[in-house]
Amino acid sequence: MAKHERIAERHGTVAFAREPRRRVERNNDRHQWEKGRVRRSRAERLKTGVTERDTGLAVTDLSFRAEYRAAKADEDHAAAFGVPVGTRLLERRYRANCREEGSPFALVRSYLVHDVVAANPELLDDANEPWPGGTQNQLYTIGVELDRVEERITVRPPTAEEAGELGLKKGVPVIVLRKISTDTQGRVVEVSDVILSGDRTELVFTTFLKRW
Repeated sequence: MAKHERIAERHGTVAFAREPRRRVERNNDRHQWEKGRVRRSRAERLKTGVTERDTGLAVTDLSFRAEYRAAKADEDHAAAFGVPVGTRLLERRYRANCREEGSPFALVRSYLVHDVVAANPELLDDANEPWPGGTQNQLYTIGVELDRVEERITVRPPTAEEAGELGLKKGVPVIVLRKISTDTQGRVVEVSDVILSGDRTELVFTTFLKRW
């Protein structure tokens, strides 16, 4: 209970108020920051990642989960990637939260074209997560350099499942972020759908990256 404040005690019962949840500042500098670390040593990449950068937390403060599964491109993702409907994709689901909180900062579904990333079999196994250096380093292992990242933002009420998983109070919206990563050949190589808590997230948008 060290992280809670006792606010009332009546008839042998105690009520507690939570401290404010950790704020997240997600700005477009994060993409160049991640790219700048891609070719650094594994030891250095292990020290921190974009979640730590966004939250101000250390690696040891965080709990991280990743789950991979096979998927097929629906019309939406086929259009985003520029591939036929039904193209085999790798869907990656990520959750990261402060160890002192139960709710993740975001619900992330990241999509890659399976036949592209299969060039490095290690990229198909969620046992290799968290990957030092994140997605940009993963893509680097198959010869892919990002040129730009576009982020499209909308806001809506959460589904019941999203509200429960994110720990949202009634009336709090979610921020829906579609992140499209394009390589230096003009090819879309990753599409991510990120659901963020509207009560703890601040955003800034599209980033064009410097080339190596």
